[in-house]
Amino acid sequence: MAVAGRKAMGQVGFGLSLGLLMAPTIFFFYWMISLSLKTDVDNLAYPPVLLPRVLTLANYVYVFANSHLLRFAVNSLIVAVASTGLALVLGIPAGYGIARSRRYGTALLILVARITPALSYLIPWFILFQQLGLANTYLALILTHLIIGLPLVIWVMLGFFEGVPRELEDAALIDGCSRFGSFLRVAVPLTRPGIVVSGILAFIFSWNNFIFAVVLAGPRLQTLPVAVFSMMSFEQTNWGPLAAAALLITAPVLLLTLTFQRDIVAGLAAGGMKG
Repeated sequence: MAVAGRKAMGQVGFGLSLGLLMAPTIFFFYWMISLSLKTDVDNLAYPPVLLPRVLTLANYVYVFANSHLLRFAVNSLIVAVASTGLALVLGIPAGYGIARSRRYGTALLILVARITPALSYLIPWFILFQQLGLANTYLALILTHLIIGLPLVIWVMLGFFEGVPRELEDAALIDGCSRFGSFLRVAVPLTRPGIVVSGILAFIFSWNNFIFAVVLAGPRLQTLPVAVFSMMSFEQTNWGPLAAAALLITAPVLLLTLTFQRDIVAGLAAGGMKG
């Protein structure tokens, strides 16, 4: 009984601690949902109205009717999917090559490229694209977003490939596989959780990126974060439509994360284990 009591107390304590840590995030999402469903009168009231007195979908109607949200969503989807796909195609073999050749100096350079502020190379990118006639094109956005996703994919996959025993690939070579064949048939299937995790992270970073689209994309190619920013002005901020648009942007990423939740957990757990 004493052991069961301590176990129950431990579970209660863990639940309370977890709830305390998650409280700011839960309140943040609740406040966004509340703002999107309240009228302007409630959103501007002081003191703040925590519970909507009148529920309305007018803010969502306003977003779809006045902000060309669907067009911006298509732009974001094209750029995020293309940049993530390229990051996986290039990053998975690169991570494998670095892991097997143990060129950790190269990996360090890739890490430096990843942590360098985007603003430091945004202007050179802009000048280059202007000279090449690529400004205000999907290709310019995809290439700049690739700078974000590719180092991330390489670093995640580097850790996963280091966890794949060389003996399995040596056995495949003995059975007649080429080096590329052993990579494709042995190493890649064993690192599937890492591929899923790195792909989702690269997609999220691309989907949420703001600064590249502001500078490199014109009105026709604006992405969703820029569309949300355009709802703010010096005169006023429409909190209801702003919260509605933010929730609509967050929804695809949230659904993607929930869909691949098991793969993400398995990938993070496997990435933290060696041997």
